[in-house]
Amino acid sequence: MTYRIAPHRQGVSEALIRSYQGIGSSTIGHLTSQGYLRGIKALFDDLHMVGNVVTAKVFPPDGSVLREALLSSRPGDVLVIECVGDDYACWGELRTMAGLIKGLAGVVVAGSVTDARALRRLRLPVFCQGVSAVTTRRIGLSGEVNGAVEIAGVDVAPGDLAIGDDDGVFILSPSLAEALLPELLAKEAQDQASRAKFASRLAERDFPGADR
Repeated sequence: MTYRIAPHRQGVSEALIRSYQGIGSSTIGHLTSQGYLRGIKALFDDLHMVGNVVTAKVFPPDGSVLREALLSSRPGDVLVIECVGDDYACWGELRTMAGLIKGLAGVVVAGSVTDARALRRLRLPVFCQGVSAVTTRRIGLSGEVNGAVEIAGVDVAPGDLAIGDDDGVFILSPSLAEALLPELLAKEAQDQASRAKFASRLAERDFPGADR
């Protein structure tokens, strides 16, 4: 066994995580493309994820190290997984159930997942590149937890902030997340005011035949 496991890193405060709960990924995308995970998509609709990053590096077909990643995770964390090499699904129903028990805020996989129907039913936010019936196995030879990983060309470190929803995923360093926050909150407030204004105008609109 050649696992490399580093300690859990809490890089972002609970206050910062709470501040990002109301911020959409597209709001971040108005200000920057830094940290955007291109090609990583939500597995199902109507979800939102914010949390401190725990990283794992998987070397298919060996997926055993994800047990160690789950043990290292804390409630509210987002598990970010880099699958190196061949396209094996490394995340499925049983690991999702374990993640829910652990209290994960979500999972991001640079690779495929499996058991898609069960994952949609369980509703833990899952973001991935695709779905596959070919899966990793419990071999127990190699893997890494809480080291640097690369997801969709973005360098990700444990303790970063992950934000994901139907529009995509951003991974922000703690310093960048703090720096962007004031402008993001202002943008969300501006959009909310515009949304209310437009909704009012739509409600007052005189549709032909509406009173007939």
